[in-house]
Amino acid sequence: MLRTFRQVHEYTREDIPVTIYYAFKQSETSTEDEDDPNDITAVTASTGWETMLSAVVNAGFCITGTWPIRTEMQNRAVGMNTNALASSIVLVCRKRHPSASFVTRKDFLATLRRELKPALVQLQHANIAPVDLAQSAIGPGMAVYSRNGKVLDADGTPMSVRSALQIINQLIDEFFNEQEGDLDSESRFCVDLFSQVAFNPIKYGTAEVLATAKSISISKLAQAGVLTSSKGSVQLSCRDDLQEFSVLNSNVTWLVTQQITKAFEKNGIDGATKILARVSGTMAENAKALAYRLYTIAERKGWATEAYAYNVLVSSWMDIQQGATNQVKYKEGELQFE
Repeated sequence: MLRTFRQVHEYTREDIPVTIYYAFKQSETSTEDEDDPNDITAVTASTGWETMLSAVVNAGFCITGTWPIRTEMQNRAVGMNTNALASSIVLVCRKRHPSASFVTRKDFLATLRRELKPALVQLQHANIAPVDLAQSAIGPGMAVYSRNGKVLDADGTPMSVRSALQIINQLIDEFFNEQEGDLDSESRFCVDLFSQVAFNPIKYGTAEVLATAKSISISKLAQAGVLTSSKGSVQLSCRDDLQEFSVLNSNVTWLVTQQITKAFEKNGIDGATKILARVSGTMAENAKALAYRLYTIAERKGWATEAYAYNVLVSSWMDIQQGATNQVKYKEGELQFE
């Protein structure tokens, strides 16, 4: 592959980008590092992907963008299909400047932190599907890595593509963790429960510790229908068990997100639109951000059905939002609904 891309580099013009198409198979993806089971790097950890990226960079190219392409639409539409979350990616590359200098790991991290977050915000605003976000973020992340002659680790050895990808994924995680911090306390509690046991029961004592840390009441969440609480356990309410949406409970982002997801699953865009039209713009943005976060958790835990639910919701968000806007009318300064 290195010889191939060196040939491509030799005949590439300075003023014209090169595009490289790479197709993932679900069987190629990996959810955890063999050496560290806690180091989850998703699709970007596959050997074929790393080999190809290494060849591109070592041949003298700078990666300036990565764009997912929907080539598996029929498979994606089947939630239980093992290939449902596979991706195809186009890399956009240009020749790296011959005078590109070496930088330290510290400099690389500083630049990456400065440039990756705005890129992720832009990708979210563009409604990039959660399943495609990690691959899309590789573009701005690898742009920082590949535009340098080398990135040197603390021991003076060049940083590998695999290490760079792991760092990029860690910063993506930090980005979503920061967004989670903007949620209300009740929703952050629900995310904690979800990340541990999804919608399965958890011991009451464990849930109480989490609730106390966030200064919330389990009993009040039970009254709101967010969860069920018995003497020995606590369990997040499954979407099928949720009560009909009420604006009285629209201050809990978790509940709003689950209600929108439920409505979308049952009645498509029209169903989700009816709920989104009844919440504030800020709540709508928070719900969308939470759906991204829940997709990430579910995908990495291997909960395919949950991951699929949030992925298709966010993918359709622009249509849902447009429908909600069309439902809302402003008349003499008062908000009315059709």
